[in-house]
Amino acid sequence: MKIIAINTPSECANDPNILAIANDADPLEVSLDGITRVDLHFPKFTDGRAFSQAYLLRRRLGFQGEIRATGDVLIDQLVQMERTGFDVAVLRADQNRDFAQRQFDRYRAFYQADAVTVQPLFARDKAAA
Repeated sequence: MKIIAINTPSECANDPNILAIANDADPLEVSLDGITRVDLHFPKFTDGRAFSQAYLLRRRLGFQGEIRATGDVLIDQLVQMERTGFDVAVLRADQNRDFAQRQFDRYRAFYQADAVTVQPLFARDKAAA
């Protein structure tokens, strides 16, 4: 997962290939034709609707472009963000970008399937044997 500090300049906000979806909108109702990046917003860290939106975009709609987390993004959320389909996270201003990689080093594998790895661990072990 790519991690961006909030003060890093972003690409053009007027880019027609970038779609920002409000966290109360249904991703199944938007057109993704020509869209290369979807920005999903966390208005506060306790509002997890963007996790569900990312999962729907990846698994149900098969979106292959970039899904970016914006808003009240904490390093504690990064692993779950990656598992639900996010590619990029823009950290809240008080979050230390250097500490973010530690989250991924702590949790290297998961038993359950997710938006990125669709088979649970036991099925992956059987396939490798």
